[in-house]
Amino acid sequence: MPPLRIYRIDAFTTARGEGNPAGVVTDARGLSDARMQAIARELGHSETAFVLPPRGEDHDVHVRFFSPTVEVPVCGHATVGAHFALALEGRAPGLCRQLTGAGVQRVETRADADGVVVRIHQNAPTFGAPLDEALVRELADALGLALDELDPRGPVQFASTGHGKLMVPIRSRERLHALRPDMARLAALDERSGSRGYFVFTLDTDDGDDALTHGRMFAPGIGIEEDPVTGNANGPMGAWLVKHGLLSAPDGEVRFRARQRNGTGRGGFMDVTVTVDGGEPVAVAIEGRAVLGESIER
Repeated sequence: MPPLRIYRIDAFTTARGEGNPAGVVTDARGLSDARMQAIARELGHSETAFVLPPRGEDHDVHVRFFSPTVEVPVCGHATVGAHFALALEGRAPGLCRQLTGAGVQRVETRADADGVVVRIHQNAPTFGAPLDEALVRELADALGLALDELDPRGPVQFASTGHGKLMVPIRSRERLHALRPDMARLAALDERSGSRGYFVFTLDTDDGDDALTHGRMFAPGIGIEEDPVTGNANGPMGAWLVKHGLLSAPDGEVRFRARQRNGTGRGGFMDVTVTVDGGEPVAVAIEGRAVLGESIER
């Protein structure tokens, strides 16, 4: 086999050392599942993307995603990282259809004066039933929140655009940044909550803030205590906001900036576009930039 080219890419940022780091293997042909899992574990990023040849005529590439402990169906920041890395290797800008564990996604790349932009068309949004009151109480306690710190304008509810998260709206940005969840208790809620990721967010912003939302995402049940920036959380959050009337959206498209930062201060941003039809969210796209951390051959 030729040597592997492995990239470390900082996604959803314009600054090296910020955003969400992802591993990318741009030609993973011949790698076994066990080898891909071992590479992901060694790199230690929340996800690593492995680019493979297409398996059919309805897509152009097949991309698989591994956390340090398990394979996941799809990942926003690692998708940005993968298509950014392919652009570095000379792939022309334009539309690419990628097969993932969540189906076929359209991914567009374009170049501008500031670099490469990657736009991911996520799956149509779906929603679970609002979490029952007793489970909401347990979840709030595991997160270190009082019940009255939740934002009453929308329910705690699972939302997905391919690989969903539990949406947990809260009132205060100050409390968001101060959260110190009990990770073991949070992971123990996965089966009953129907989610392996908990996205806590707020619409509490400062004057002059370029973002509509700020969030933090916890997924200790899949080995990710906290993710710096999460495409598969902010995308469905956009649909959730429209569904519950917290984002004014006449039929057509509505776009906003979402920021996310973890407890150590690392984070980044993305732009979220929600397509609305009949007052309901029907499609979501997220858009982000990336910078190269390093490339390795082995």
